[in-house]
Amino acid sequence: MTTLTNLQPASIIDETAGLLTEHYVFPEVAGQLADLLRRRLAEGAYDVGSAAELAALVTADLQSVNGDKHLRLKHHADPVSPEQGAATMESIRRDFDTSLGGAPRVELLDGGVALVELAPMLFPLDWAAEPLTAALTLASRAQALILDLRGNRGGDPDTVAFVCSHLLDQRTHLNSMYWRKGDRTEQSWSLPHVPGARFGGTKPLYILVSTTTFSAAEELAYNLQQLGRAVIVGEPTRGGAHPCKGWTVHPHLEATVPTGRAINPISGTNWEGTGVQPDISCPAEKALDEALTQLTN
Repeated sequence: MTTLTNLQPASIIDETAGLLTEHYVFPEVAGQLADLLRRRLAEGAYDVGSAAELAALVTADLQSVNGDKHLRLKHHADPVSPEQGAATMESIRRDFDTSLGGAPRVELLDGGVALVELAPMLFPLDWAAEPLTAALTLASRAQALILDLRGNRGGDPDTVAFVCSHLLDQRTHLNSMYWRKGDRTEQSWSLPHVPGARFGGTKPLYILVSTTTFSAAEELAYNLQQLGRAVIVGEPTRGGAHPCKGWTVHPHLEATVPTGRAINPISGTNWEGTGVQPDISCPAEKALDEALTQLTN
């Protein structure tokens, strides 16, 4: 257990409140949260004995105003670099190296149905392009495709666009992202060309989701659902539509603060707080069987 004897919670709270004020995509909520953290500090709520305990308490308070699940004070058991974003990158690199690059399962099922599991994340595209191309090219010859996102906790929006590009025939506006910095909106489109072969935009496509499915994985499902390209099967997802950045505020603590929000070009909104709602609802553990039943009917 990491103790805080060498660093008082006050410095962590002060730095976290400053990051909120400067970067959080909703400035008015940032002010409320900064005031809340400072008030709770003054009340002694953060007088605890470990970094893990402090992380849990602060995260609960950060999410108490608008339920933003990307707002967190994350505890890391091993010390992490003070470089901005380094804590997250070190963690996901370990996951990348132990998951075949984020495509741990590619299987041909009965009836010419390909199953591709994307987990535990949609890794940065410069890492993931090669393994994802291999998996999706292999599946491109199938009669139908099931993408399993039940264990996927998010990742890179560019990787979302890359996967979507394999599942569509024409260049398509997938999503837009509003960024607080610069008060600007950027559009995300599918790619005009992809390495390998496309599965394409006409054959049956089912996507499996669960309450674990989060962030960029939700965007992948939501984009294709809004386009009418995929049937979503399983449970409502976690509901996080705000991309975030991470700052190390203590050798074992990382503040993650959303700096933007998604805006779908069809719905005009996103999945924040509500999750992606499945077209076919069922327990996550039964979603694969349900998708196969739909494909054979």
